[in-house]
Amino acid sequence: MKRLITLLLFISPLLSAQNTISFEKETIAPKANLSHVAWLEGHWKGSTFRMIVEEIWSPPLGGSMMFSFKHVADGNVTFYKLGHIREVEETLVFQLKHFGENLKCWKEKDETVDAKLVTLDDNKLYFNDFTFEKVNENEINNYVVVDKNGTSEEVKFNYKRV
Repeated sequence: MKRLITLLLFISPLLSAQNTISFEKETIAPKANLSHVAWLEGHWKGSTFRMIVEEIWSPPLGGSMMFSFKHVADGNVTFYKLGHIREVEETLVFQLKHFGENLKCWKEKDETVDAKLVTLDDNKLYFNDFTFEKVNENEINNYVVVDKNGTSEEVKFNYKRV
């Protein structure tokens, strides 16, 4: 019994850190539209250590919400992301492209990172390996699964409204 309690105490913090979900083949994307994500609209900024992140989300228009993202480390831009959340077949898709500090695209011209909507609730949108969380009107969190040295790791970005 003591081993079980020790194991649960060790594992429970790891389970609570999981804020992203992967889209499996058998997953059916829920019905959703831009009214479910309109709370993302605005100018958001966050920082940790010597890193600053900034996102700007446009209001819903033409079936999408556009965003720009800037990553700054040690006072220099390291990369950008441009993308959108758009309505597709009565659900939402999150798409983005990465660019270097010189605006040269990281991938081929026609390639994008596409994340299907897995599920949503009142304050969280779960796209494949990306989660947007509304903490309150002036604070959001983004959780992203990134590949570091061949292993996947969830990274949290906390933003405050500017």
